[in-house]
Amino acid sequence: MRDQANYQAAVVVGFGGPEQTADVIPFLENVLRGRNVPRERLLQVAEHYYHFGGKSPINDHCRELVAALANETPLPVYWGNRNWHPLLADTLRQMAADGVQRALAIATSAYASYSGCRQYLDDIAKARAEVGADVPIIDKLPPFSGHPLFVEAMADRVRAALDEVPEERRAAARLVYTAHSIPMSMASTCPYEEQLVATASAVAGKVGHDEWDLVWQSRSGPPSQPWLEPDILDQLRRLAEDGVQDVVAAPIGFLSDHMEVLYDLDVEAAALARELGLNFVRAATVGAHPLLIRALGELIGECAGGKEPAVCAPDCCPPPPARPSGPRG
Repeated sequence: MRDQANYQAAVVVGFGGPEQTADVIPFLENVLRGRNVPRERLLQVAEHYYHFGGKSPINDHCRELVAALANETPLPVYWGNRNWHPLLADTLRQMAADGVQRALAIATSAYASYSGCRQYLDDIAKARAEVGADVPIIDKLPPFSGHPLFVEAMADRVRAALDEVPEERRAAARLVYTAHSIPMSMASTCPYEEQLVATASAVAGKVGHDEWDLVWQSRSGPPSQPWLEPDILDQLRRLAEDGVQDVVAAPIGFLSDHMEVLYDLDVEAAALARELGLNFVRAATVGAHPLLIRALGELIGECAGGKEPAVCAPDCCPPPPARPSGPRG
């Protein structure tokens, strides 16, 4: 049994994102380092960032999350990223300088998959190895999609979006939950899809809306590799063919409005919906919703108070045979 009373800090571990145009290519090179991704694909993704001035909102989300958690938890809260500044190794150096010997890590991903869970563990281990002597011990809290307050927070976002549909058509509106698609080989080694179905069902129950689908977005692998389907764009076409008038897209698989939400939903999906004559409403991501902050504060507070933390197992969410990109936190 661990000595939980010795936790001195919490650290939010984010995916990272560029803050300006000059950051875009170096950031994407960090993300794709060691992966067999054509340069052409990297440049295509870069254009998505340039469309929004080269800045991803993901770092601002982390700043908001850290500030909110600092007011909710009994521990100081740090922040380090996997792929862009502030880099996790630099954060761990600062924590060591501050005398932190042991900390709880919170990944900005609510669901369990290789990319959304295990890869955070791997990057924490790499950052600790880089820092070397006196580096804090880091225990990562597991994905939290099943926490009742996370479900309530997402339900609040979905409810607000449904309210934008004219009242006389609201009951017939199609609620379409979206999450980052992953390869079937990855899905077979983790409960990612199962957790998303459970959370989507729970949220639908909270908002009292039975007409819903779970679909996928942002796939990036070769066409020959099977990924989770259907894609959001294909589903919009089917719904239009079925005579649906209103679609509420809820990016339940994402914590914040980062690039894959802004571009793939607000640009591509919204444009297709206009072409199809669909009224398209996009629900906000959960972001730093007060109920999510309470949920994370509870998890941190329980561990800081001496409760055995339900930390990720070393062998959780094993990698698939290849290492494609997946959902980003």
